[in-house]
Amino acid sequence: MVTGAGVGYARWMPGTVGTLLALLPSLGLNHLAGSAPFFAGLLLLLAIAAAIPLATRGAHFLKAKDPGAIVIDEILGFLVANFAAPLTLPVLIVALLLFRFFDIVKIVPISHLEKLPGGTGIILDDVMAGIYTYVALRLLLYWEIL
Repeated sequence: MVTGAGVGYARWMPGTVGTLLALLPSLGLNHLAGSAPFFAGLLLLLAIAAAIPLATRGAHFLKAKDPGAIVIDEILGFLVANFAAPLTLPVLIVALLLFRFFDIVKIVPISHLEKLPGGTGIILDDVMAGIYTYVALRLLLYWEIL
């Protein structure tokens, strides 16, 4: 589960491949958010909470602090980034690019969250990258750039 059904083992850019895997659940979550935003948000928060101990176990099993094979963090981070956004190709592409930028560059506090122990650090740095992306995306939509 934490490897995104094995896509985390991709030889080339497993984080990006994991983020691409998030496109389908993102469409479903955004559809749900259109009719039941509170429930969709709660579902996302529960998924994040459940992923922390799973990522901790996965890192222990793989014997690494933040193994590249674990992509549940990218999946959840992208779900946060694109939460309740319009389901258009330009929005999805910009959300994907912004999320990968923030996830790779790790500006503060993402870099600090990454240092937290176990699954907490694995998951929360990507959730924060998702929050940064969410805010940037909302500003681009508000300013009618997208």
